[in-house]
Amino acid sequence: MAPKKNPLKLNPLQLRTLTILQALARVPEAGDEGPGSGEFTISQFPRPHADHFHLGDAVVSGHDATGLFNQAVWNALTRKRLARADWPNAITLTREGLAYDTGLAGEILHQAAH
Repeated sequence: MAPKKNPLKLNPLQLRTLTILQALARVPEAGDEGPGSGEFTISQFPRPHADHFHLGDAVVSGHDATGLFNQAVWNALTRKRLARADWPNAITLTREGLAYDTGLAGEILHQAAH
């Protein structure tokens, strides 16, 4: 039996934000591993470039990133134990948060041509 999609019932904004945070966790300059085993703390956030921003070799539309600087979204991810928020300075993705399948990476992380 296939795993249930979105078992924690994240709303679309939370799913998009978690997808972006997971991508940020793969960008070494965005933060550091830890503090716990299998966690990643993001303390450097992307700067918008017109209506988008760059995450490594991917481009994200500003429209998809509206939750990235939204305290309520960070708090929701914390309540669901996918992250621990230190609003507005940093957010730590837990092992569960890093592994959560949002199903959106292919839709919002576009390969950059420039």
